[in-house]
Amino acid sequence: MTSFLRVFFGVNDVLAFLLELAALAALAWWGYTRDIGRVWSIGLAVAAPVAAGVLWGAFAAPKAAYAVPLVAQLGVKAVVFGSAALALYAVGWRTGALWFGGIVLVNTALATYHRTRG
Repeated sequence: MTSFLRVFFGVNDVLAFLLELAALAALAWWGYTRDIGRVWSIGLAVAAPVAAGVLWGAFAAPKAAYAVPLVAQLGVKAVVFGSAALALYAVGWRTGALWFGGIVLVNTALATYHRTRG
């Protein structure tokens, strides 16, 4: 692999990590803005990203607790990132939700290609 491709896929991996953090932040933002009472909103702002993080760590992380087939990993990523995009849409950041979803799609496709064809 050329040094350019090594750098390119390294930058893509960093972007993947930043998108994962953004997904957790979007879920927390969504939970906090729910009009269900102050304590419940704070609880949801904590529970939603924690649930996503546990799901991610168990099945989709590079060093996941459980080894699952690629299709299951992609399914978990679709659930977590899709939930984050819907959360952004729900809080009124509609254009941001579309951009987030598009960037996630391209990033995940490139990362999956690199890891499977590497």
